[in-house]
Formats: sequence, C-alpha cells, structure tokens
Amino acid sequence: MSERLSTSLEGKVALVTGGARGLGAATARSLTAAGARVYVVDLRHPAAGGVDGTITSLVGDVTDLEDMTRTVEAVVSEAGQVDIVVANAGVVARGATLRAAGRPTVDRLFDINIGGALNTVAAALPSLIETRGRIVLISSVFAFVNGAGTIPYAMSKAAVEQLGRGLRVELAAHDISVTTAYFAMINTDMIRQSVDEDPAAQALLNTQPRFLRKRIDADEAANAIVDGLRRGKPRVFRPRRWSVVSRLRGIIGPGLDATLTRDRAVQDILGRLDLREGEDFLTS
Repeated sequence: MSERLSTSLEGKVALVTGGARGLGAATARSLTAAGARVYVVDLRHPAAGGVDGTITSLVGDVTDLEDMTRTVEAVVSEAGQVDIVVANAGVVARGATLRAAGRPTVDRLFDINIGGALNTVAAALPSLIETRGRIVLISSVFAFVNGAGTIPYAMSKAAVEQLGRGLRVELAAHDISVTTAYFAMINTDMIRQSVDEDPAAQALLNTQPRFLRKRIDADEAANAIVDGLRRGKPRVFRPRRWSVVSRLRGIIGPGLDATLTRDRAVQDILGRLDLREGEDFLTS
C-alpha cells in the first residue's frame, strides 16, 4: 500500500496504550490537538497533568489479551468504533549483560514490549478492519543497532519492527495503514531512570558518536507519530538522521559490531554490567 495523501484525524477515535505518562501521554495530547477522540489505557490512571482532561483514561493490562479485548469493546461501545491504535506500552530493564540479566525480568520485558503489542493489535483488529483504520507500533533505533548491555530490550524492539513490516503486507487488502516509529533517546522518566541515573549505562552511551546521542522530547516524538498517521507513513524516525543509519544498517552494522568487540572502554563497561546479577529491574 502506497503512502496516503495527508488526511485529517478530526473525529477519529484513537486508543493509546501506556498512555498514563511519557510518550503515551504526549501522543494522546497530540492526537487530541489534531481533533481525535482519545482513550488511553494503562495499568494506572494518569498522574495530575499527565493527559488532557478531554482524554478518557482506562485501566487495563496489555499483557492480558482478554483484558485488552474488553478494553477495546468498551471503547467501541461508548464511541462506536476504533479508528487508530497506538501500541505504545513498553519498558526497559536496567543495563546488564545477558549473563547477568534475571530471567523473570527478561520474560516480563518480552511480555510487555512484544506480547503487549501483539495483544493490542489482536484486540483492535476487528474494529480496525471495519473502519479501515491505522496502527502505530513503537519500535526503537535499538531494532538495528548493537544492543550490547541491553540485549533483551533490543531484541524486543527488533520483534516490533518485524511485526510492523509483516502487518503492513498482511493488512494491505483491508486498507489498514501500519506505521512503525523508531525513536532514539526520549526525555522521559523511563530514560532518566534507566540511563541518566545509571553511570555505567551513561558511560556506554557516551561511547557512541556524538551526533547519534541527540535526544528529543516526548512532544516532538508524539507530533512525529501524528504526522505519520496523517500521511500513512510506513516508518517514522526521530531524530531524522537515524533514517540514514537504518538504510545503511547492512553496511554499518557489521563494522560497528567488530569495532565494539575491540574497544577497551566498551569492554570495561560491559565488565561492570556483567557483575549485576540480581540487580536488574524494569522501568516504564
């Protein structure tokens, strides 16, 4: 399916998972500003100031398909339909090597980042097929850069990328657009807790080229999502420079991997992360 011309979101009904704060809350606000009727679902109700008062807040668990199905049915019952679904709910674990990572933490991360996206799409598909709707999946630049020090998170975002690519083909006959968003570092509580408050994670990040360390705020990422929806874009990148890295991943990736294996500073940091057995935890 080719990219659509820019279309209005006025009057569309949107559901955003993980919408209590951070990128999810910013996306809900941006969709509301574009004229959509927005519902957010999260394990908790939004904190004060998290989402606009015109946004309806629902409590639900993306790792439970029956719960997500009930949530979508509740939205359809009240609003009549669902036109847009943003599968935003996600977590990241504290930096650690795979050897040091606890299996329960890894399993929970996969349940939310991968299972949550699958459940959200599965629950919403009947309504989206009726409305020829739109799906947004939140991947990451970690889908295609080396994930050493955060391998389970990188794996989960690579899985989300594949979900988006496959759905775009499978749902073309239903005229459903699928947008996969690739963001680098967004200034949210999740990044502050997992990177800024962790000297080892910050040191590992600082080994990357400076031009790739640029951060964006949640509103910029949210506006990129809404622009992608309006235009039916299959992929959205912010900062935009990452689109070039993605296109050249087959060339850049192998060379970067080889460099990282020889980089003494990187190996020293990974040695510190290798000592974190039992110290990993999830942030969202």
